[in-house]
Amino acid sequence: MTGQDHKPWNVPPGSNENPPLNSSLNSSLDSAGRAGIAGADPPHIPGLSGESAMVRELLLALSVGFTLPAPLPGGLADHDGLESIIDAAKDAGLLLADGSVVGTARHALLKGTPISRLRALQRELVDKILEHNGALGELARDLARSGLQDSRVATELEEAANNVLETDPLLARDLYAEALLAGTRELDNAAKRAQALAATGDLDAAGRIVDRLLALSEPPDLRLGVDVAAAVWAQRGMMARSADTYSWLGPDRLGSSAPLAAVAMIGSGNAAGVEELLAAGTPAGSPTLLAVALTLTQEGLRRTLGPAPQLALPELIRASDMMNASGAAVPLPESPGALAAVCALHSGEPAVADNVLKAALTAGQGGDAARPRLFLLQAWSAMQQDNADEARLAINEAAKANPWPLAPRDELLVAALEVGLARRGSEVHELVLAWDRAREAMMHVSVDLYSLLPWGELMISAARLRETPRVSHYLDGAWELLGKLGNPPLWSVPLHWAAVQAALLSESPSELAPHAAALVRASQHSHLASVLAAGGKAWVSVLASRFDAADVETAARGLAAVGMPWEGARLAGHAAAHAEERRDLVRLLACARDIHPQGASSGAGPERGEEPHQDVTGMPAPEGPRAGSVDASGLSMREREVGRLLLEGKTYREIGEAIYISPRTAEHHVARMRRRLGADSRSELLVRLRLALGEGYPPP
Repeated sequence: MTGQDHKPWNVPPGSNENPPLNSSLNSSLDSAGRAGIAGADPPHIPGLSGESAMVRELLLALSVGFTLPAPLPGGLADHDGLESIIDAAKDAGLLLADGSVVGTARHALLKGTPISRLRALQRELVDKILEHNGALGELARDLARSGLQDSRVATELEEAANNVLETDPLLARDLYAEALLAGTRELDNAAKRAQALAATGDLDAAGRIVDRLLALSEPPDLRLGVDVAAAVWAQRGMMARSADTYSWLGPDRLGSSAPLAAVAMIGSGNAAGVEELLAAGTPAGSPTLLAVALTLTQEGLRRTLGPAPQLALPELIRASDMMNASGAAVPLPESPGALAAVCALHSGEPAVADNVLKAALTAGQGGDAARPRLFLLQAWSAMQQDNADEARLAINEAAKANPWPLAPRDELLVAALEVGLARRGSEVHELVLAWDRAREAMMHVSVDLYSLLPWGELMISAARLRETPRVSHYLDGAWELLGKLGNPPLWSVPLHWAAVQAALLSESPSELAPHAAALVRASQHSHLASVLAAGGKAWVSVLASRFDAADVETAARGLAAVGMPWEGARLAGHAAAHAEERRDLVRLLACARDIHPQGASSGAGPERGEEPHQDVTGMPAPEGPRAGSVDASGLSMREREVGRLLLEGKTYREIGEAIYISPRTAEHHVARMRRRLGADSRSELLVRLRLALGEGYPPP
């Protein structure tokens, strides 16, 4: 490596041809520090005669980092016999053709030379490189890791870290750490180090740094420190603390962080605080991609609270696009991509949310710290669209998105996803286990505007499990937050729908009425609200056994059209189970199959020997693949499915609702299983089913 060949900052150490100071150097120098003293004899190197002092000097210089043909220490560079010295080192087999020292010799030299001598050579090396080249490049990292403390090395490392902070926070984190080793004072770059750590997902380390920084009377980089602190609070699931951090900073010092303050304040229910910021005349940011992305985010969020919320989603999507284009990983209470996706989900547009999230993940929006949340929102979109496999894949991606544990708000999202998937899969045992995990996750976070979807799912599951008191105080906080914001339809409608479903499960008309009325009122300004209001009305009529099949089908297909196919199919299937006329039963079951293709593919059609179901045209419904195939247990795929539900204690009607068959068909399946398994009674059938399924079902 010549003085002109120092590598750029993004090249990993050790990739240059001449081996840099490696991990053995630190231990070698420590050993030399303990054993060596200034003026000690040079170490013995095999193959080198005692009188070749200049050869030793050359090899030591090259081991420290000098290169051939230059730079070299003054005593060597001016030596008339330099070529003969180089030839002697090569003849001794200690100097390779590329100008690097043989590893054993290099180790012996570094270990046996006093540290004071090594440090003097390193400083001379820095002098010469800066004099001729102006930059140390990758060598600065090697020198810092070797223990050299030099302000010039530290400054170059710090400047390099500043240059990559927003685009490569992982590299910036390492460069800042090496600058500290080289002698930078901790406070000089504390806020930037915290930003790099937060962007890589190390919330604890970032939080500790900004805690010490913000405790000072006049901290450097104060606004950046507040940005990091606010982002950490938000990721911990404490959005109100995030907003308080900006309030503590004050509007006169917010500057370009005003849009971030707006995100935190709106998320915690303080829309009035945002308007006060705008009234204070916060200066507009520069017209960079990042500044435009943050400004669009603020404006889009404000629109979600206004009379025309349909304009908010396009604005937030543009904000996410600009954030992707900027490539900046800055501290954020919530990323534009996540906000656009949440807004899309609240608007009944899960497919749009999915596209926004895919683009954000591809662009690396927000750095490693933002990836888990983007994946989890992608999982929510998949779950809402009734694609459980994709949802679980996205959850797995979130878990391995960075090396740190999930932030508390993301843990809550995972818990709600697991509860939602278990509820939709009719797995009571899994639902109970998921609910237990969710109960603990709730305790680590507070409610904010951007987490209403998981709280709605937890509300429904709590009602199903008769655990509503466990979430009631959190839900009180959610309604209070929405009330402070003026109950904006975009944010409140999905939670009202969740409350309607919870009231239906709890068989509580008094709790249902206010939420149904809220959906009807919101229908004037929200298409989603009108669809959900129709769905709620249909559910009530079905449960009262006073429904029109055509109205139920319209409501069910409407739910599917706004990204809720599972809910739509569930409504149609439940209505079919309550239908008095066979034509209504057939029509509603066909509707359920259309909306919920997974139900059909798992064997929703009739088996051989059964009366075939008919669709609305009067034609037999197609059988699911391998619906009648029999396995080693003697049971068909459909019989195994019915058997599992029977072991869970479900009635014929509940079995029919779960897999979209009529109660009569479920009864036929059970009768056939009794014959195939040779069971003379229901209790004997249950015992034989546990043995046949072999899936660990406990005894009654």
